[in-house]
Amino acid sequence: MKSKACKICKKIYEEGDKCPKCDAKESTDSFKGRIFVVDPEKSEIAKKLKITSKGNYAVKVR
Repeated sequence: MKSKACKICKKIYEEGDKCPKCDAKESTDSFKGRIFVVDPEKSEIAKKLKITSKGNYAVKVR
């Protein structure tokens, strides 16, 4: 199954039509870059991308 990224929160997921993090239905399979946030409070990249919970995220969503 192909990965999708939420256009709202950038969370990457593979199953279902809704984002498991924010319940948005706006998703795309066209995204660039992938980061895995382990500790969002200490991660400079997570702060820059406004990510507040750990998980797999897209860097850029189209």
